[in-house]
Amino acid sequence: MNKPVLTCWGGVESVTGANFLLEIPTSGKPFKILIDCGLLQGSRGAERVNAERFDYDPATIDAVFITHAHIDHIGKVPKLVKDGFKGTVYSTEPTKELSVLMLLDMAKIAESNERNYGRKGLYNAVDVERAMKQWKSLPYHQPESLVGCIVELLNAGHILGSAMYKFTFPGGSILFTGDTGSAISPIQKEIDKPEGLKYLLMDAVYGDRNHESKADRERLFTATLSDAIRSGGTILIPAFSLERSQVLLYELDQLFKSGTVPKIPVFLDSPLAIKITEVYEKFESEYNDVVQNILKTDDDAFKFPKLMETVGGRESRDIGMVKGAKIIMAGSGMSTAGRIQMHEASYLPDPKATIIFVGYQVPGTLGRQIQEGQKSVVIDGQRIDVRAKVVSIDGFSAHRDSDGLVEFVSHTAKSLKNVFITMAEPKSAMYLAQRLKDEFNLKTVLPERGVRYELDL
Repeated sequence: MNKPVLTCWGGVESVTGANFLLEIPTSGKPFKILIDCGLLQGSRGAERVNAERFDYDPATIDAVFITHAHIDHIGKVPKLVKDGFKGTVYSTEPTKELSVLMLLDMAKIAESNERNYGRKGLYNAVDVERAMKQWKSLPYHQPESLVGCIVELLNAGHILGSAMYKFTFPGGSILFTGDTGSAISPIQKEIDKPEGLKYLLMDAVYGDRNHESKADRERLFTATLSDAIRSGGTILIPAFSLERSQVLLYELDQLFKSGTVPKIPVFLDSPLAIKITEVYEKFESEYNDVVQNILKTDDDAFKFPKLMETVGGRESRDIGMVKGAKIIMAGSGMSTAGRIQMHEASYLPDPKATIIFVGYQVPGTLGRQIQEGQKSVVIDGQRIDVRAKVVSIDGFSAHRDSDGLVEFVSHTAKSLKNVFITMAEPKSAMYLAQRLKDEFNLKTVLPERGVRYELDL
């Protein structure tokens, strides 16, 4: 082997499960690095697939580079360590701090499932602690020497601490985007836009469609809240604990302060989201200029009167005793587990209630079923009628939409030899591939799992 080789072991024909292997030639054995090592989420059979042995020997992997702290990008790192990986895991400092919270939460869920259902999890808290001992942080925009190349972290604009990895070889550069951030993120800085790349491996979750504009998103969110408040109904928001919950808290804080929406009780019913918000408060320098200016007069962009953080299970159950209009934000974001299911079972049959989806819903998940208009769903073995109003607001997505992805590629299109399109359903990937061909005459690849792609670098 005398050229770098790329193999995609996850993140192909699926939005989740990022796992990309880059082998760098040396005078001896190739230097092997992984970009992300995440769980497959939401789809049928995901639990079985995640429990399978790795397609490569973890002991042969030399380093892991983590783009950001979502579980579909980090969720198998402790299993990798457990199964023999002895190298170093690299990420930004915020990603490192967020990852330990996310992974310990996964371990807690696994331990609970083992106690209650006899299902052995992928790893436990001890495995997470072992993995974190091998984890080191790197700053943005400071090139570091690696075997056979230079690696540099660029801002992905996706969530707190998210990074893209640029590997520069004598023959050119390849960039791994992780997840590219939305151009209208309320709190994140805008994504870096590198030029002169030879190869690009990019995400395409929304490759075939666009979000609402910032103005349309704000109008729809405000109108939905106002209508629900006037009717005295409960507003359910299935929200991912990481980033989406913090964005919503920020948006609600602004709406309440301006008087655009009447102040009503808001329950952040997620112990994990509460802990993650504390990390967000620690890294204020990572926010965009708008938020940093607000913080000059507002001590906390994520807290406001009538916000109640419910940690214990009893506090969560007691939310139902609060009468009148209220907002309940709880995980999981796709309604696949967690406290949101308890609230959905209580409020979906209520025609005065509203459920707002503010993120991508994987096909087959409970969230997708509700979003697509099913008249009844099964929650914890019980058939639940859906009479609540269902609203979807894509503009809150932390992912770049189709136009944004094309705009991102435009900055380096002239130098690109090939674009690998990943992290998407097939129809989204194919649509984006055709757009890139039509607009820039680019060669694109929808990589197949396990196929080795030699890179001319």
